[in-house]
Amino acid sequence: MTAESTADRMQHLLSALQPTTLDIRDDSRHHAGHTGAGNGGHYKITIVAEAFRGLSPLQRHRLVHDALAPLMSREIHALAIKAGTP
Repeated sequence: MTAESTADRMQHLLSALQPTTLDIRDDSRHHAGHTGAGNGGHYKITIVAEAFRGLSPLQRHRLVHDALAPLMSREIHALAIKAGTP
């Protein structure tokens, strides 16, 4: 699966959180040859959603990880998350 299609799948899965802002960056090229990366990519996500209101940063990250669970075993190797509220 290509990085572009993975980012598209990520966007689709994260739409369940109804984000007002969603930016997905593929940083895989900066980690070429990284031990253990396999076929998974490195991504940075900035997401703003009302669903995060009242939640701790850890709870927000768990929501994002739960939404992306179908991709975490193969398509995503590393994920940096910045999650906020509107």
